[in-house]
Amino acid sequence: MPEGPEHPAPLLTLAGVRKSFGAVHALADGRLDLRAGEVHALVGENGAGKSTLVKVLAGVHGPDEGVMALDGQPVFFGGPADARAAGIAVIYQEPTLFPDLSVAENIFMGRQPLRSLRRIDTAAMRQRTEELFARLGVRMDPDRPARGLSIADQQLVEIAKALSFDARVLVMDEPTAALSGVEVERLFAVVRSLREAGAAVLFISHRFDEVFALCERVTVMRDGRWVSTDPTAELTVGQVVRRMVGREVSQLYPKQDTTPARSSCRCVT
Repeated sequence: MPEGPEHPAPLLTLAGVRKSFGAVHALADGRLDLRAGEVHALVGENGAGKSTLVKVLAGVHGPDEGVMALDGQPVFFGGPADARAAGIAVIYQEPTLFPDLSVAENIFMGRQPLRSLRRIDTAAMRQRTEELFARLGVRMDPDRPARGLSIADQQLVEIAKALSFDARVLVMDEPTAALSGVEVERLFAVVRSLREAGAAVLFISHRFDEVFALCERVTVMRDGRWVSTDPTAELTVGQVVRRMVGREVSQLYPKQDTTPARSSCRCVT
């Protein structure tokens, strides 16, 4: 697709990415382009290769083949720390926070601001945490222990942590699966604020109403391969499903013949 005001250059691209585990080809042709200031959906059936693609983005797996580029320059991540340093963060469905630490301590774990004599500057850490949540448009007590936080609040802590690393690409893997309707709306407001701030958000979901409500474009994967990338405004749910499964929806659920069987009886005398 040509670049221009309506189609800006991608912030992050993957092209021809392959990843195998023994004889299993988890990713045969991974492709993706993420733009700054855009929410981009990634959809596919279980086993389509979405998780492997995310792990390549996160530096968990190195690709066997293919190219990944950031700002137009090829990159290779030797591990998650490299991806994080490059500004890529993954928000998983079930965050893993340290339950006995505070919200602020979880966000700045290993990077706490220090005072003289290398003592942790608790006040500065608290202030920075409040500033991060203010950017997201939410309120949360920085001193609150992570234990007992809802899944929705834990996700917000993970997003704030990503911002503390100056993340420009945020990958959200099924973030609404365990959320209530009110929590989903709050998360959507946060995602929209990230988009307005110029972040590229990759949104992975099986819920098509969310994909069409939140995302500008959608990439479909099937059997470890890229199938298509199109604006959501130019697609219907039926078209997306057909691309995901490779056949018409009517073939998945064939119409059953509900005509009552004709019966007859014989009178025996």
